[in-house]
Formats: sequence, structure tokens, C-alpha cells
Amino acid sequence: MKTVAVLGGGPAGSFAAEQLARTGMKVMLFDEKLAWEKPCGGGLTYKAYNEYPFLLDNDTPKRLVHETTITAPKAGEVKMALAQPLVIYARMDLNRMLLQRAERAGAAIEKTRILGLDRLDQGWRLRTKHGIAEADFCIIATGARNPLREVGTELGAKDTMSTLGYYVPGSQAQIDIQFLPKLEGYIWVFPRCGHLSVGICGKGESARALRDRLELYMAERTISVKGATFYSHMLPSLEKPGWQKNRTAGEGWLAVGDAGGLTDPITGEGLYYAIRSGDLASRVVLDDAHGLVQKAAAYRAVLAREFALDLEFAAMLAKKVFLGSFMFDSVPARMVQFMRRSPRFRDLMQELFAGTQPYITLKGRLLRNLSGTLQEVLMNLLLNRVVPERTSAGL
Repeated sequence: MKTVAVLGGGPAGSFAAEQLARTGMKVMLFDEKLAWEKPCGGGLTYKAYNEYPFLLDNDTPKRLVHETTITAPKAGEVKMALAQPLVIYARMDLNRMLLQRAERAGAAIEKTRILGLDRLDQGWRLRTKHGIAEADFCIIATGARNPLREVGTELGAKDTMSTLGYYVPGSQAQIDIQFLPKLEGYIWVFPRCGHLSVGICGKGESARALRDRLELYMAERTISVKGATFYSHMLPSLEKPGWQKNRTAGEGWLAVGDAGGLTDPITGEGLYYAIRSGDLASRVVLDDAHGLVQKAAAYRAVLAREFALDLEFAAMLAKKVFLGSFMFDSVPARMVQFMRRSPRFRDLMQELFAGTQPYITLKGRLLRNLSGTLQEVLMNLLLNRVVPERTSAGL
């Protein structure tokens, strides 16, 4: 294998291109937009920047956020200081940094649209807006709206999540998360450098209905849309059947990031999975122990070991997290109440925010800690009730 074509210049494609080019392999990266402002929060968890320290140690503008506020209907809000801060970039800045790293490593970058992909006896022929190119292997990093139907994940109607929002002039110190009644999704406010990303993601509702929910939230909190820039996008959010048939690899190609459906079905977070899948794909490509067919199987296996099985399990939890009930109240309401009163539960939420608590072991941990959590909640309620009584009695 001499030449690899990377189709897409987002975080997944850029990082795969960098890793391959660093070995001296000829790498061609094609992207129609290159650095652009993808509609999303832009947050990187501790898991991401701990695995790849350059995501924190660089000169690119970013915000380190050390506090979050979570609100649920009928439960009010709870504030939590983050033991491990979230790192928030404007996506144009992050994408530009990753593309520059790929180019410095030796990848050839071309701003053009891929019009078609043809399988040859030996490799691929790429038809671009500017001509023809050939490669021995392809990394598919074309995002959720992949125009190349023969490669990458195949998203069904239930396997996507709508996301939309506004870039609003302003600043604040904390991240805000707002759960909403009867919505498999949530509203966020992420502080970035120079503005706020105020958005909503959800499944099962039209974009118009989601926008109405978001604008009502903004009006109630006097967040003005005047001077704000609207955005909308689609994210992969595979349900369990989608994960079971997910098409992440084939003979001569591997799909990374959103093009492989590799997004958290609960949070919609995809940056860690984009960068990690780009890294894993590059390792499989470089491994001479596998032929073309074996590379596809090897990549699927390593994705499963690393995180795909965990995300498949998350797909089974998503509706319960947003729409389920526990102890006669909604799961989001109980989450806020437990965070307010139970140190054990706050520790669990810290790890979820950091990205270090797998979903596949979450239920077991919750069950093991349930008794202690309930005891902490009851003691907290009792103490809060006793202290005011003693104070009013002059004790």
C-alpha cells in the first residue's frame, strides 16, 4: 500500500491523515469546506485530552470550563464544579488546527468535492470536482451526510438526531444543561471564545418544534436572538438495530467519525470518537499483518473493544434517561435531586462528564451504590429539616 485517500477534513479525517503521513505514507486529503464552523457545542472531555494531550496543550483559542448547571422540570437546578474541566473550541478553530497538523506531517490537502468513488482491481478511482485521483485505500470521513452511498454507515430514519441553535454574542463561566418534558434530548449553553453556543438536540420531533422549544427557553432567560447566527445540523444517533448492522468497514475502506455513525446516542458527543476512530483506522491501515479484507474485520473488532459496544448499550439506555421514570418522578428530575444531596451520585456524574464512566457498567454501579445514595439523600433531607427547627427554637 503506497497511497491513502482521506475523504473528509473534519477531526476524524484530519487526525487519520496526520497519523498516516507521519510514517512517510503518501496521503491525499479531500474536503469541500476544510475548516468550517460545524454546528455543535465543541466540547472535549477529559477522556479526549488525556488520551491526546495536544488537544489541551496548544495555542488555539479555547475555553476551559470548570462548572456546570443542570436543570430538570419540577426539580430545579443543581450546580456542580467539574473535577476535570471541559475544553471548548469553536469548531472552525479546532478543525483548522487539526488540518494544519496533518499538512505539517506531510499530507497533501485539496479543497474539492468528491463526486464519485469507483472500485478498481487494485485500489480506487476518485472523481473530484477538479479531476481524477487514484489511491490504494480510502478513509471515509465525509460526516453524517455522506454522499457516497456505497461506503460508510447507512442511517435509517430512527438513527439520526436533529441539532440546531444560535451563536449568541456574550459570555458566561459555566455550561448549562436543561432537560425538557417529553423530549429525548436537551438544551445546552456552551461558553466559547467570544460567544455562546446555545442549542438543542433531540429525536422524535421536527426541527420546527425543537426550534420553538429552544426559543422559548431563550426568551425565558432573556437570551436575545438579535445579532445571533442560527445553525442546524444532523447527527448520527444509532438505535440498537442500527448498531447491529452498522457499516463501518469494507474491502479497501474504513469509515471514521460521523461517517461511521460513531456518536454517543445519549449526549450526541462525537469529538472523542472522531479522533479516536481516526487514530484506530490509521493503525489498522499501517498494520501489514492484515490484507484488505482482514483490515475491515480488524477495524470492526478494535472499534467494538474500544467503544462501539459501549455506544450500542447507550442506545438502549437513551429513552430511559430522557423519558423514563424512577421512584414516581422523571429520571432527569431524580438525577438533579440526587446530585444535590448525594456525594456518591455526584462522583458518578463527575465521571460521566469526564467521559471515564462506561455506559456498559453504569447500571451495575448504580445498583451497587443505590442503597448508599438513598441513605445520603434521606440524611441530607433530615439534616436540612432538623437544623432550621433547632434554629427557630433558639438551640
